[in-house]
Amino acid sequence: MDRLAAIEIFIRVVDTGSFSAAARHFDIGQPAVSKAVAQLEEWLGVKLLLRSTRALTPTEAGQNFYQRARRAVEEADEAVLAARGTAAGLTGKLRVSAAVCFARLHIVPRLPAFLELHPDLDLELVLDDRNIDLVEEGIDLALRMGELADSNMTARRIGIARRRVLATPAYFERHGMPQTPDDLSAHRAVVYTCDLGGGEDWRFRKEATELLVRLQGRVRISATEGLRAAVFADMGLVVASEWAFWPELKSGVVVSVMDDWMLPPIPLSAVYPTGRLASSKARQFTAFVEACLAPEFAPERMTGHGRPQAA
Repeated sequence: MDRLAAIEIFIRVVDTGSFSAAARHFDIGQPAVSKAVAQLEEWLGVKLLLRSTRALTPTEAGQNFYQRARRAVEEADEAVLAARGTAAGLTGKLRVSAAVCFARLHIVPRLPAFLELHPDLDLELVLDDRNIDLVEEGIDLALRMGELADSNMTARRIGIARRRVLATPAYFERHGMPQTPDDLSAHRAVVYTCDLGGGEDWRFRKEATELLVRLQGRVRISATEGLRAAVFADMGLVVASEWAFWPELKSGVVVSVMDDWMLPPIPLSAVYPTGRLASSKARQFTAFVEACLAPEFAPERMTGHGRPQAA
């Protein structure tokens, strides 16, 4: 077996964690997969995989080789696509990192259309509200909210959303609607504690007026899904991004108040691992996400006023 074929088999073994899954993918016998990996290890002079009865785990050398080999194979695939033209579909595997709630609301429901266009592409969504290490986790593309602290990363802003003060109509019926930031001191708040976009202190701005307000609340929640559940249970009002409540804002399940007062918006960026060119797969998936978000969350749509309009 030639070395390129052995490398592709090794990559598939690491991706799937299984000799048998790799064998099914290439339509060959499992012994052929084992032999290819063994030949690759012999050629390289290092152990690439640790085998046990339950799992296959890359060694440190195996993980380093996997990352570079996968990149090389992807670049070769892109060269083929470039030669064939843009009509050819994407192939291989794409790992995308995104926040849990954002992916559930804005990406996953629209994935069938993207996957139908690219039947030979395997997509893995790594959902985590934390900013994970892209290189260490083998991520091709991360969708990150907020201002980016690491200026060395390759990034492109693809969307932006307002932050709003919102709650259910039932909550406002019982406690009244605040008209100004000062009114918030009389309300119960659910405080979102995520480092990337939460807190209890908020700076409101209206024309030349600026007010700093501290929310008053007994409940503090670190995950967006929990924040949504608390709001739907009428536990209080929140300061949250439109990303987290867009379907409910459009349907009226939650209501935004004080819309003439502005809060810092929260951008969405497509981020690629440091020191790497974005693959064709990552670029096309970025374009797909950007198209899904337009026009409601287009970077240029921030006008400063008004409620979200139904799509």
